[in-house]
Amino acid sequence: MLLQLINPAPQTMARLRALTAFFPLLMGTLIVGTIYRANMGHAHDLWAWYPLFQVLIITTLLDYLIGKDTTNATPVAPPAYFRWLVLACVPMQIGVLFFAAHFFVTAPLTWAGMVGWVISVGFISGIIAINVGHELIHKNSRLERTAGGIILATTAYGTFKIEHVLGHHAWVATDRDASSAKRGQSVYAFVPRAIIHNALNAVRLSAASLKRRGYSAWSLRNELWWWSGMTIAFGTLLGAVFGPMAVLFFFAQSLMAIVSLEIINYIEHYGLRRKMEANGRAEKVSPVHSWNSSYFLTNAFLFQLQRHSDHHANAARRYQTLEHHDAAPQLPGGYGAMMVLTLLPPLWRAVIHPRIPPENA
Repeated sequence: MLLQLINPAPQTMARLRALTAFFPLLMGTLIVGTIYRANMGHAHDLWAWYPLFQVLIITTLLDYLIGKDTTNATPVAPPAYFRWLVLACVPMQIGVLFFAAHFFVTAPLTWAGMVGWVISVGFISGIIAINVGHELIHKNSRLERTAGGIILATTAYGTFKIEHVLGHHAWVATDRDASSAKRGQSVYAFVPRAIIHNALNAVRLSAASLKRRGYSAWSLRNELWWWSGMTIAFGTLLGAVFGPMAVLFFFAQSLMAIVSLEIINYIEHYGLRRKMEANGRAEKVSPVHSWNSSYFLTNAFLFQLQRHSDHHANAARRYQTLEHHDAAPQLPGGYGAMMVLTLLPPLWRAVIHPRIPPENA
C-alpha cells in the first residue's frame, strides 16, 4: 500500500485530506462526463453502467493500492472551507438529476441501459445526496439542517432526517434499531425491513416530538410534510420538463439511493451490540459499536463517513475532524469493496464473522 510505504507524517496526511476535500464533487462530474462520452460514441447501454463500475471496481482497486490513513492530525484548512464544500453538493445534486433525467429520456437506451442508468445514478445519489444529507442534518446550524432536508428530498428520503437522528443514533447496536444488522442476517433480509421500519418510525418519532411541544402531527410544523412536498415538487418539475418517463426515473433512482444507503447501514453496524444494563437501558455508545474503515480514497469521496465509529461516539463532529479508532472493529476494505461482499452472504460471513469482537459473539 502506497501510504504505508511512504509513511507520511500526520501533518502531511492532514494536508492531503484537505487537498482531497473536493473529491465528493467529482461524483457529479462522473455523471455529466459519462453522458458526454456516451453521446460522443454509440455504446449508450454500456456507458449507462460505467459510473457504477467506476465506483465499485476502479475506485476499490485504487483504494487498496493507496492504502489506509489512520492519522488524527488537526486539519490544515479552516472549518468554513469544509462546510461550504458540503453545502455546494446541494445545487450540484439537483443539477445532476436534471442532466441524468434528460439522458434517460432522450438517449437510445434499451431496457438494459435504462436499468444500468437508474442503478448508476441512484448509487451516485446515495453518495452525493444521502451521504451529504447525513453530514448536514447533524449540525446545529439551521442552514445546514435545512440544506440536509432539501438534498435528502432529491432521493425521496426526507424521513431519514428524522429517523436517523432521533431513532438510529438513540438505539444503534440494539435490537430496537432496524438499521443495526444482527449477526447472521443477510443484506437481502435486512434492507427491505430497514426501509419500511425507518419510514414508519420517522412518522412516529415526528408525531411524538410534536405532541411533546403541543402540536398535532397534521400541523405544518411537521417537517415531514415539507420534505415530502419537496420530493413531489422535484418529480413534478422533472415530469413537466422531460415528460412522464423522467418521473419514473426520478423515483427509481431514489429507491436505488435508499437501497445503497441501507446496505451501508448494514455494513456499519453488522453483528455489533451494546450491552443492556440492569435498568433496561443500553450502555453508552462508544467507537466499538460501529465498524471503522480508514481507507484513504473512499473516505475522501465519502466525507470521511467510513470513520463511522467516531461519528457515533461524537455525532456533532464535522467530517474533517473525525478520528480513526484502533479499538473499533476494522473492516477489511472500503465501503465499495464491502458492498460487493454483502451481496454474497456466505462470503460476507466468512470474512466478517472472525473480525467481530468476542463480546458480540
